[in-house]
Amino acid sequence: MKKIGVAFLAAAAVLSAPLLAFGQDDEPADDAEAGAAEETPEEEGGEKPAGEKAEGDDAGLGGICEIDPDACPKLDFDKEAARDIREQVFAVQQLFVLRRWRLEVQPYWAVTLNDQFVSHSSPGMAINFWITNVLAAGISGNYYEPFNTDSEFNFQTRRATRTSVPLTEYQWNANLNFTYTPIVGKLSGFGDFIFQYDAYVVGGVGAISVRPIPVIDPDNRGFNWQTNIAFNAGIGLHIFFNRWLAATLEVRDYVFNDKLENTEIDDTNPQDPDTWYGDTQLTNNVQAQLGISIFFPFSFEYQLPK
Repeated sequence: MKKIGVAFLAAAAVLSAPLLAFGQDDEPADDAEAGAAEETPEEEGGEKPAGEKAEGDDAGLGGICEIDPDACPKLDFDKEAARDIREQVFAVQQLFVLRRWRLEVQPYWAVTLNDQFVSHSSPGMAINFWITNVLAAGISGNYYEPFNTDSEFNFQTRRATRTSVPLTEYQWNANLNFTYTPIVGKLSGFGDFIFQYDAYVVGGVGAISVRPIPVIDPDNRGFNWQTNIAFNAGIGLHIFFNRWLAATLEVRDYVFNDKLENTEIDDTNPQDPDTWYGDTQLTNNVQAQLGISIFFPFSFEYQLPK
């Protein structure tokens, strides 16, 4: 029985020996070995072995600057701090100009684009009241009479060839208009500043005073001014200098029925006014208008949602 107990104890000792070895920590043999293990390469010689990275190298640019100094970013922070702060453009921002409940006064100068025989230049004025930010109702007018010009070339050609075409001169026009602004945007000016602009369409109805220029039989004929109904349509552009002043460019077509001079002469009674008029023709007076727009009042306030 004693032999069995001794054998059992010996077997238990043999099985427990590996477990005890596993649970022990590896410790340095003495204090000298421990001190050597704690020393770093920098402490020994101030340099780190090739291939090893200092702590924090992954987060900085030290490795790039050591390998290729030319690729290392270099900034003069004093110079950067002295730079002018330019306007920032955000993806979504407030409208530069609010038009609702504002009055626009627009003086301009107009020139004819499609009449090769007579120039119908004129000063003009438009006044628009903006019902919403995109819709306005207004009036406009032009004064042509002193500025109608029949070129000297046309006169000499008529006299030399004994041929002529009926010509018309304008006195004034007045219109009731509606303006709609579908496009609002901005454009960069020479990379230094930003222009705010909008594009609009305009149309309306009014009256125009016209009369033929006597070129067929000027010795006997003299025409009076006649007022005709005229429709107009056009497109335009505002380029804003600030929130109340803008340059305006517009092209508008005025369409009306024009009664022309008779190209034939009644030899029996050339002074009879009933024989002076010939065909009635649908006429397009296309004119370019360049001016400025002034918005009243000068300032406005945004009403943000609560």
